[in-house]
Amino acid sequence: MTAGPITSDHAKRLMRRATTAAVCVALLLIAVKLAAWLVTDSVSLLSSLADSAMDALASLVNLLAVRHALQPADSEHRFGHGKAEPLAGLGQAALISASGIYLIVEAVERLITPRAIEQGAFGLGVMAFSIAVTSALVAYQRSVVRRTDSLAIRADSVHYATDILVNAGVIVSLLLVMFLEWNAADPIVALIIAGFIIYSAFRIARESLNHLMDRELPDADRDRIKQIALGHPAVIDCHDLKTRAAGLNSFIQFHISMDGGLTLDDAHVISDAVELDILAAFPNAEVIIYADPEGVEEPRQEF
Repeated sequence: MTAGPITSDHAKRLMRRATTAAVCVALLLIAVKLAAWLVTDSVSLLSSLADSAMDALASLVNLLAVRHALQPADSEHRFGHGKAEPLAGLGQAALISASGIYLIVEAVERLITPRAIEQGAFGLGVMAFSIAVTSALVAYQRSVVRRTDSLAIRADSVHYATDILVNAGVIVSLLLVMFLEWNAADPIVALIIAGFIIYSAFRIARESLNHLMDRELPDADRDRIKQIALGHPAVIDCHDLKTRAAGLNSFIQFHISMDGGLTLDDAHVISDAVELDILAAFPNAEVIIYADPEGVEEPRQEF
């Protein structure tokens, strides 16, 4: 969940800024890396260029998906549009995997038919610039994730963090070729980079699938919900807790047991009080509470 309470409008503004910043950075890096590759003819630099091209496409998909996910609920989507975020995450994973496979093909070809790298110093300068710009973007994205818990921004941040390793790998390969004249270092580093790219795609896909399959909120959040419910003096028990997340919103439902002698009005007042306490801790949640009289036997799911 988020680092602290944040209004929905504020979270939406942060998410829109983060997605726009990612697209702008990706386009900038494509331009400088394309120039560097044309000058150096380095396959590891080409791998970084291909990765940035996939970043730009993935970030553009992300930008569109986040804007769709932030639309309010309507008559046909009464739970909102939050599932657009994990769908975008799956799209990102597919694009990132494709770039990793492409790099493997290019690196193997360069191992078989090696070529010399030219103007390595220019390539080094471009990679250093790329690391600085990408590091600033990742730092901003992570600050947004801490405040919004956005899956789409988190996925974007993961693969941009991988880009920092990619760029560092390119620097290492260029140094090895320039100073040790070990031309095989270029495609070997590209293969290592491809492995990192595919692994990051797997992580993004796994988390996206967890959201699409309505995985429960973390145990710490579930425990907190139970503690809040049981903190009301009239609540005897809390059970059958079910949770899930979709974009900015989370959905929480559970049963509370109360004295069977209470009137319906009293039970309703108590349920509303518990709901307000839950919403104070989880401001972007939709909460449904079922009021049960204590001691009633009913089927319960046990996990």
